[in-house]
Amino acid sequence: MSKQRTLKEGFTLSGKGLHTGFDITITLLPAEINTGYVIKRIDLEVPVKIEAVAENIVDTSRGTTIANNNVHVSTIEHAMAALYASEIDNCVIEVNAPEFPILDGSSRLYIENILKVGTIEQEADKKYFVVKNKIEYNDGKGSSITILPDDKFSIHTLVNYPSSILKNQYATLENLSDFGKEIANSRTFVFVKEIKPLLERNLIKGGDLDNAIVIYDELLPDDEVNALADLMRQPRLKENKEGYLNHKPLVFENEPARHKLLDLIGDFALIGRPFKGKVIATCPGHTVNSQVTKGIRKYLKRVEVQSPEYNPDATPVMDINRIRELLPHRWPFLLVDKIIELGGSYIIGLKNASINETFFVGHFPQEPVMPGVLLVEAMAQVGGLLVLNSVEEPQLYSTYFLKIDGVKFRQKVVPGDTILFHLEFISPIRRGIACMKGYAFVGDKIVAEAEFMAQIVKNK
Repeated sequence: MSKQRTLKEGFTLSGKGLHTGFDITITLLPAEINTGYVIKRIDLEVPVKIEAVAENIVDTSRGTTIANNNVHVSTIEHAMAALYASEIDNCVIEVNAPEFPILDGSSRLYIENILKVGTIEQEADKKYFVVKNKIEYNDGKGSSITILPDDKFSIHTLVNYPSSILKNQYATLENLSDFGKEIANSRTFVFVKEIKPLLERNLIKGGDLDNAIVIYDELLPDDEVNALADLMRQPRLKENKEGYLNHKPLVFENEPARHKLLDLIGDFALIGRPFKGKVIATCPGHTVNSQVTKGIRKYLKRVEVQSPEYNPDATPVMDINRIRELLPHRWPFLLVDKIIELGGSYIIGLKNASINETFFVGHFPQEPVMPGVLLVEAMAQVGGLLVLNSVEEPQLYSTYFLKIDGVKFRQKVVPGDTILFHLEFISPIRRGIACMKGYAFVGDKIVAEAEFMAQIVKNK
């Protein structure tokens, strides 16, 4: 499993706010493990932190806005996309205004500076959201998002506007490593017909022909076009005809579709975890994006931890012979069949519950059920292997459990069940004492959980 990452050092960018027109400074800083993305408003008398997660989204009308009580920060999606695509898990972002600067309307400057300062690996494993079943959302207005199980993250988008300029456009990102060259410099866009209503709502005060693609697809009378140009403090059109009005030509022929993909990544960063799944989006927007991310966040809170992935064809990290070398247990008390994953701070083990288990003979003969205490014991044996993995020559040590807390049994285990155990350190091992949280799964359901304190002792 990959390790969490953060910036090697901080960097600062400055620019106008798209909607406020303010001169804004934003600083992205390294952060400790498990921090996630945290935005800090430093322009207030008492600085306020806002966790960049989907449940804090309060507005999606012209960008993504999050809030902590009455303190808001808007237009965060371009920075979020750059962090997510750079596989950065932890970052504190300081900003001196109620929105992020629009810069050139893309993620380009964020990506360039992230590459310049670099990132570093941290001493904690990434916590993925793994898509195991199809997720579908349709707003009934032409926008939909489908997420399919996959072993990596990818996005496919289609945008379709009733426009002579911007009709069907497709964009695809198969690998996050391609974000910098394929997606990052795709700018936000606006239709000329939208500009006046936005100005009347006191928005896009910082918008211009350098930080947004302006699409002119419905001809207006000359006097209206000129009045709008004057209102935006932009040069008047030399020729009143349809097209793109920007000083800078399109970076890509399908730049609007690529920018929609960029926004989608930025909004999906608010799930709070990297995830594995194939996203297929039709006419995505911040509102539909937020509905999906909020649903995923609710699911993750409900399940607490996802069941591990298990491929029976994969070679185990430890087979039964290696387990027997490390654990002193023998039949009928060795309750781990193999270890399928092992990281610095976590372990995943497996037991197949067969009808031939001796405990099924008496517990209970007419309705065989695995005793809860043996589920805890099996979990403890897997945890013992995690602790032993922290020392050189683990065969010279034994693990003894000092305390077991918070035990919960949620579902019975019966013959034929395959039980997956996931244990993870709650804190670093200190003075030979390890604290772990463990879960037992059958399928996608948690059947038991507990917290363990164990001591590692060298054998005499």
